[in-house]
Amino acid sequence: MAALGALQTLAFVHAALWPLCLAGMGLLVWRLDAASPRRAALLGWAYGTAWLCAGTWWLFISMHTYGGLPAPLAVAAVFALSAALSLYLAAACAAYARWRRGTGLDALLFAALWLLAELARGVLFTGFPWVASGYALIDSPAAVLAPWLGVYGMGAVLAALAAALPAVLVQLRPAPTGQLRARAPWLPPAAVLALIVLATVGPRDFTRGAGSLSVALLQTNVAQDEKFAAERMPQTLAWVARELMAAQAGLVVAPETAVPLLPEQLEDLVPGYWAALQSHFAAPGRAALVGVPLGDYERGYTNSVVGFSAAPLYRYDKTHLVPFGEFIPTGFRWFTRLMNIPLGDFARGVANPPSFAVGVQRVAPNICYEDLFGEELARRFVDPALTPTVFANVSNLGWFGDTVALPQHLNISRLRTLEFQRPMLRATNTGATAAIDHRGVVLAQLPPYTVGVLKAQVEGREGSTPFAWWAGRFGLWPLWLAALGVVGAAAWLRRAAV
Repeated sequence: MAALGALQTLAFVHAALWPLCLAGMGLLVWRLDAASPRRAALLGWAYGTAWLCAGTWWLFISMHTYGGLPAPLAVAAVFALSAALSLYLAAACAAYARWRRGTGLDALLFAALWLLAELARGVLFTGFPWVASGYALIDSPAAVLAPWLGVYGMGAVLAALAAALPAVLVQLRPAPTGQLRARAPWLPPAAVLALIVLATVGPRDFTRGAGSLSVALLQTNVAQDEKFAAERMPQTLAWVARELMAAQAGLVVAPETAVPLLPEQLEDLVPGYWAALQSHFAAPGRAALVGVPLGDYERGYTNSVVGFSAAPLYRYDKTHLVPFGEFIPTGFRWFTRLMNIPLGDFARGVANPPSFAVGVQRVAPNICYEDLFGEELARRFVDPALTPTVFANVSNLGWFGDTVALPQHLNISRLRTLEFQRPMLRATNTGATAAIDHRGVVLAQLPPYTVGVLKAQVEGREGSTPFAWWAGRFGLWPLWLAALGVVGAAAWLRRAAV
């Protein structure tokens, strides 16, 4: 089971390999069908731990290479995190083994339990939704479900199809003489029909064009251990200012903390830097989004994006902070003291911030892994007059080296574009810097770990998808309630049959 869990992570980097997830989950269900609840919990835990270790091993680099944590401790930390988060899947598998009835409805039960496990991992304790199963479906037929169900709903559909696979194989195999099938005979054709429908139905446009926007996306390529180096910073600041002011695009975007100093600190190092940017973008037709820390000791500090334009200065403060990076969870200060990383408690921004006006476009920034939380981005779609027409993600994945974290994050952004049918601009330090259209297609991309400026044209979009509508108003509660309803019914039926 561990090998299957690890192998499926290839699909989160190379999306064309999505059948690996279907096959791996199907084999997991096949093993669960003959397992006791205790055995099922162990199988699910092994599968999930290997899956998360293989999918997030790059956390080792941030802790060891840049944090100075001894390699054995860094390995142990990645394993401990993966093992702890896999307890949700262990519980789901144990419940499946206890409540399954040997009928075609077992596929729905497994899908509901899988959904609950993924929701728990993605929401509880600030959430860790990286490599949620739905991300593997970005280039699969099931991608058409994104604007309806979101990534967690897509993962539930994948789980249902995977759970149906063992039943399909049983139905296709000739029955021994004198024996009847325990499975429902309608399940194989229903599963095949579902796959055919997903493969043939095209994506539906819930949104409409809202004009085009020319963009320039900066990629600074500053090694994480050089970001605050006195000999490197003036050179980087000069390059950022030069490219910001040289760009002819309607919107220029610089990465997360492209300017790594507070404005008052910046003034001490490069006098007039901030004022020059403000003066340049005060001219009509020019706009820029720049990642920069803001705040002071009394009010607290924020990881922010500043918008320069002819309008008053725009500010977006990061809302969903990274545990151990931007805040220290209660009881874990001892762990952060083992690393040589500048960690601290940042202040959170408002939950539903306004967008940045660029001509007729409303650009909604998000910082780093905030774009993993589609239910939080959906809050911006409640008021139709204020809904974003374009998303802009500014990130710094330099913490994780030249690893699979870069293509994984690109696919995460692509799935957000499908959920909301909005283009996504990605301006990053080391990659992946890219422009993605509202159907998840990468229009242009810079090679990772290079210095450059990506020029592209994107089309803003008006309107709202079903996912944006229900997630903006109710969060993920509809999925929670649907899954709990299926599990509750299965438990009641099992008890009634005893």
